[in-house]
Amino acid sequence: MDQITPPQNGKPVLSVKNLVKHFPVKKSFLSTKREAVQAVNGISFSLAKGETLGLVGESGCGKTTVGRLIVRLDTPDKGEIYYNDSPNLAALPEKEMLSFRRNIQMIFQDPFSSLNPRMSVGSIVGEPLAIHHLAKGKERRERIGRLLRDVGLQPEHSVRFPHEFSGGQRQRISIARALAVEPDIVIADEPVSALDVSIQAQIINLLLDLQKNFEISMIFISHDLSVVGHISHRIAVMYLGAFMEVGSRDQVLFDPLHPYTRALLSAIPTVDPGTTRKRIILEGDVPSPIHPPPGCPFHPRCSERFDPCDKAAPPLVEFEDGRKVACFLYKDSTGK
Repeated sequence: MDQITPPQNGKPVLSVKNLVKHFPVKKSFLSTKREAVQAVNGISFSLAKGETLGLVGESGCGKTTVGRLIVRLDTPDKGEIYYNDSPNLAALPEKEMLSFRRNIQMIFQDPFSSLNPRMSVGSIVGEPLAIHHLAKGKERRERIGRLLRDVGLQPEHSVRFPHEFSGGQRQRISIARALAVEPDIVIADEPVSALDVSIQAQIINLLLDLQKNFEISMIFISHDLSVVGHISHRIAVMYLGAFMEVGSRDQVLFDPLHPYTRALLSAIPTVDPGTTRKRIILEGDVPSPIHPPPGCPFHPRCSERFDPCDKAAPPLVEFEDGRKVACFLYKDSTGK
């Protein structure tokens, strides 16, 4: 696995504090009882300039919702979001969000549905420039051409339509659209999961090059720890709306502490015949986010659970080496 140099410590470009989002649902057509999908339950993290935070977990754990909350496609129920010295974006009126959306952009999972099929590539990439009044006329056309070159396409592709491109090329168009307004932060929501394996590596390498060239901070959302390991400086492991473990890439991948992290890593296939890895089979299914279990959200499937796990949720404790773990197996700041 390639070496990734972490960015220098400094003031965070993004700070998220105690973020909460529950989606109300109706139990049935005739029922008057209201319940809620507890998608995100009080998560907190920060993002440094030029850093990539990998957000990983099973489908339905709430990781995509975190990205949508940060760009305010969904409105948080509680919590705070700060971009540099901004006011709390979680509470900012919608009409005041436009200027901040220029600085925080999102790349969506499915390049087949995230691009308007009736718009040309030039119109798709140029639309953010028009919305934010950044360029027009000849200058806009020149910037669109440069953006297409930056993502490995050609300026003449601007007159073509999304259906004329492959999946990987469409995702490159999506990346060019996100970069058009020169954002400080890009949230990539499973940007390679809908692509062939051979194309995934191309997109990952493209994101790495663009991050280095444009000094972008990134939140990379995925269910695949092996993919996250190739691009992230830090990794946050999420389960049922909460963080189970947060640490540097090497800490999480090569010295995992939380039983859930170890189970995820054990499921990664290995191509080295000399490498053996004990497979950890999780019990049962992921609990419903409408009726999460009491105590630790992972305890019904955990082979290492003991008495307090089903009664109280463990706090996310920070250890001396900087990592954080929410597990009663670890009681002090040494990780022992």
